[in-house]
Amino acid sequence: MSHKTAATVALTIGIDTGKNTLHLIGLDDKGAIVLREKIARGRITARLANVPRCLIGIEAGMATHYVARELSALGHDVKQVPPAYAKPFRQGHKNDFRDAHAIAEAVQRPSTRCVPVKTDDQLDLQALHRVRSRLIGQRTAVINQIRGFLLEHGIAVRQGLRFLRQQLPDILAKRTDVLSPRMIRIMEDLSGDWRRLDERIQQHRRDRGSGAWQRGLPPIDDGTGHRPDHRQRHGGGHW
Repeated sequence: MSHKTAATVALTIGIDTGKNTLHLIGLDDKGAIVLREKIARGRITARLANVPRCLIGIEAGMATHYVARELSALGHDVKQVPPAYAKPFRQGHKNDFRDAHAIAEAVQRPSTRCVPVKTDDQLDLQALHRVRSRLIGQRTAVINQIRGFLLEHGIAVRQGLRFLRQQLPDILAKRTDVLSPRMIRIMEDLSGDWRRLDERIQQHRRDRGSGAWQRGLPPIDDGTGHRPDHRQRHGGGHW
């Protein structure tokens, strides 16, 4: 049976996603495989443009929101399936077509909790959130390194970001009895890294703005008393 003929009778299609290629499995009303195809990511919309409307399950992951929106615009019922929900339906050893088959099975189950498709605006905010989280992690690493170097020279600073921020200039200026000129230069460089990261984090906070609350994205703990970041359950970073 040709792909074109098979696609016309596929009521459910499962798509396993890769960086450059997608693997498709189509099932008929009895669950039999009637479509099995590997296709370039950039051709997926054209490939399914003339296929009768059907239920499409696509593996939730990186760069799937765009594909899901494109297929939804064609009239298909598109749902993003987290890998954890598809895994129980995989038969035999893992490969791309078996993964696609498992997705096609999982998307038909009412108990499968699918990932909502994000808009461009939501994806922009998510990217901002992730970049800012990375910057906060880098800043934490710098602060921990400063504290470690100080402790190695017998200087302990009270726990808390603001205490180190307040005391570090005086320590570098006055504790030359235990800090060599070389170590002071190292600490000054780290302090500069800290300052630059602070500036970038503050810029991201301004870019994010108060509208993030209305869009349902959680605020990020940046060490100044704001609410902590948290991951959604059932799929982590997909949501």
